[in-house]
Amino acid sequence: MTADRDNPLTDREVLLCVTGGIACYKAADLASRLVARGTGVTVAMTNAATRFVTPLTFQALTRRRVATSLWNAAEDYRSQHLALTEAADVMVIAPATANTLAKMAAGIADELVSALALSAPGACELLVAPAMNNRMWAAPATQDNVATLRGRGMHVVGPAEGRLACGTSGIGRMAEPEQIVAAICELIAPAV
Repeated sequence: MTADRDNPLTDREVLLCVTGGIACYKAADLASRLVARGTGVTVAMTNAATRFVTPLTFQALTRRRVATSLWNAAEDYRSQHLALTEAADVMVIAPATANTLAKMAAGIADELVSALALSAPGACELLVAPAMNNRMWAAPATQDNVATLRGRGMHVVGPAEGRLACGTSGIGRMAEPEQIVAAICELIAPAV
């Protein structure tokens, strides 16, 4: 794959995994920004995410089929969760819910996105953009899970402080799409 120093995302591949949080709408903006920079974007969604934003939205933005199940037929001999991570330079989970982070820390792979996360190490970089209520973010279990995942090489962008969907303010907002793009560039730039 090629990239240039001015735009390290040109001709790169991002696997954008969307989980079930209200911040899903920001993931659509993130996909659009990546595509505009010449990045190939494949989207995988949890069932809960499809209740916030439809797969059709991401298909229109990326011009690619959206993966929503472990049980979709793979296009080649490899299982879908292996093939998608092998094709990616970076796997981004945005939003990354507390539930998803907990599954990742425990090695649970009971749906597509958690299976992708389990298969990512050794195949591609893994970046998460947490998004949840500030009390959920501050919970010892969540902080332990994030520390465990960082110790395993996962990269984190955010969360930010601000108004949350529940109407309160605090740390838990998903990082803005441009911040996530910058974090992706930092992960890819050393390979240029």
